[in-house]
Amino acid sequence: MAKVKISVRPNGPFRVEDPEGLLEVLDPNGTPYDMTGKPVYALCRCGVSAIRPFCDGEHKRCGFQSAETLPLPGEAKPE
Repeated sequence: MAKVKISVRPNGPFRVEDPEGLLEVLDPNGTPYDMTGKPVYALCRCGVSAIRPFCDGEHKRCGFQSAETLPLPGEAKPE
């Protein structure tokens, strides 16, 4: 069974591994992007990429910071 994996990159994009092409990425009008031959791609989180919704590495230059982590068992959730 194919598996899709999405990783949150520290201070960077969402890295999507979709070897079987199971996911559709849609624009605001619902039109799918052509993901043919793209088993791995990155989705922008900083909002500065010139090729949104995809990452172009601009997060490194704009100083994007993120702090998404899950609490350890027994820890309080961040507010």
